[in-house]
Amino acid sequence: MKTALDRIIDYKHDEVRALKAACSLADLEAAAKAASPVRGFAAALSSVADAGQNALICEIKRKSPSAGDILPGADPVEIARDYERGGAACLSVLTDMPSFGGNLADFEAIRSAVSIPMLRKDFMIDPIQIIEARAHGADCILIIMSAVDDSLAADLHHCATDLGMDVLIETHDEEEMERALRLPSPLIGVNNRDLKRMVTDLTTTERLAPMLPAGRHLVSESGIADPESIIRLRKVGSRRFLIGEWLMKQGASRSEQVTRLKLAC
Repeated sequence: MKTALDRIIDYKHDEVRALKAACSLADLEAAAKAASPVRGFAAALSSVADAGQNALICEIKRKSPSAGDILPGADPVEIARDYERGGAACLSVLTDMPSFGGNLADFEAIRSAVSIPMLRKDFMIDPIQIIEARAHGADCILIIMSAVDDSLAADLHHCATDLGMDVLIETHDEEEMERALRLPSPLIGVNNRDLKRMVTDLTTTERLAPMLPAGRHLVSESGIADPESIIRLRKVGSRRFLIGEWLMKQGASRSEQVTRLKLAC
């Protein structure tokens, strides 16, 4: 039986085929080279973390396979501005429409409205998606180790860094962590959500954190729903956090909640 991740990857192949049919690689590469300069995603996180605060990657998504509808009528620009006002170091913007309700039009609108760096959050399976991301202004891309083999992961990483972008490498278990550490990116994410079973458990970060060597930066992702979660994860060394669903639901207090999470210790 196919998992949720399997189904997503299946339609990503369809999307990649459509992208290749719709535009030439040369045109996309030219657009990527002409895009606004990268803003320094990893550097923005380190600036906050090195000051002793929590470097937050605040996420924008209208829905998800695990939660269903989160905020289907969300104005992504308004939410992005809330996050920036609250002190987010960076943004994560879902550009997957079928499962997460996002798109590149959202990404571009947000990019024009904020000054902090942005991650294009999607399921990358082909270098052309990386080039497309930079053409739309992305500062960082995501490589999900459970979705790619080592050869493809290396190709995606090389493509992103050649374009000046940072790379967040996402893991969920020990085998994926070992594979991720063969790549040079300093940003190593631990997703507390199992993308195959859609079950979330903060002990995932606690279990994998000791595997990170010096010079690599842990980003704990998913399942963070209050300052207490941050405090718990700080105990295993995390100073960088990706938070989406809970913040999306905070409404008028969203900026205030971002500030609370940033200062939790």
